[in-house]
Amino acid sequence: MTEFSELFDALDRDRDGLLTRQELYRVARELGWQQPQAPIYALLDFMTIRTPLDREAFVACMAEVSRDPQGAYGRALCRGPRGAVSTFRGMVLENEKTANTAPGEPGYHNESRMLWDGSGYEGISELLQELLSAEHCGNFSDALKRSAIPSHTVLSRETALLLIDPQRSFTAGDWMRGLGPLGEMEVMPIRLAFDNCARLLEAVYKHAEVMFSRCPFSPESYGWDDTLDQIIDESQLYFIKPSNNLLMPDSNGYREWVQGLLDHGIRTLVMGGCTLNSCLRVSAVATRNSSPGDALELVVDLSLCGARASNYLNSSQFGGISAVEAAMREMSACGVRVAERVVWR
Repeated sequence: MTEFSELFDALDRDRDGLLTRQELYRVARELGWQQPQAPIYALLDFMTIRTPLDREAFVACMAEVSRDPQGAYGRALCRGPRGAVSTFRGMVLENEKTANTAPGEPGYHNESRMLWDGSGYEGISELLQELLSAEHCGNFSDALKRSAIPSHTVLSRETALLLIDPQRSFTAGDWMRGLGPLGEMEVMPIRLAFDNCARLLEAVYKHAEVMFSRCPFSPESYGWDDTLDQIIDESQLYFIKPSNNLLMPDSNGYREWVQGLLDHGIRTLVMGGCTLNSCLRVSAVATRNSSPGDALELVVDLSLCGARASNYLNSSQFGGISAVEAAMREMSACGVRVAERVVWR
């Protein structure tokens, strides 16, 4: 256990016997933590969301990681502030309170009021046209027409929102830089999606259950995208997602959260984030296949989803359609509702 105690000392720069989330971020960057340390960084960030870690808890956590075949993605995750169900109950109580409040009183929320209707929103194809070539836009516009994808309306009190990996890595960090010289252009649709996510969160964050996932990256790339960082609470929980599938690992709390939605009367789950043809597609399909019957309607809001620009181009690899269109078709075929945008009431 000596090496774990020494690691704690290296991270606990102020020598107060506690490792805070802010201290972890600062020191990990100073130590030059990169992708090899990403799993441990993700775990420790998650562990310190609500309260700092003392030496004893830190050493016990690292010892458990060292023994677990799944490492940082194993049972150690259960030590953290999973609390997904209790977080949801808090939102239910808030909705119940506001539902019983008279108009004009503090806390009143009128369910007939439009929370989000995409004000100023011209459509995905039009917005992509401003960012990308006519070819990219045209391929995607044709895909929407072929699929006859409409908008969809939901009630906030019956709906939860899940954003997949809205992190700065995908717009200004490790992942974007890994795309090479064309990285800035390739991530433009993702930036557009995150902008829409931010606008939606400003409207619904306090009126609906909202959760997020994060993919492990270096400290500099792990945080929320800059457009979302000032909106999301510092104590916001999230699911660690080291693969394309949010249901893995089993210990990340996602399955329990989805069950909590069903247990508390949520009937619709809206998903967005990145990337549309990879993590979001896989997670949406897996969630749909794991949900019992039609108890939970799963909706993918395309206005909140982004992919690499090249994935909007038709390709022989996907039988003459784009990777994005292929993803839309796969999700629809397994019972996921794909909407051009979602209106929240």
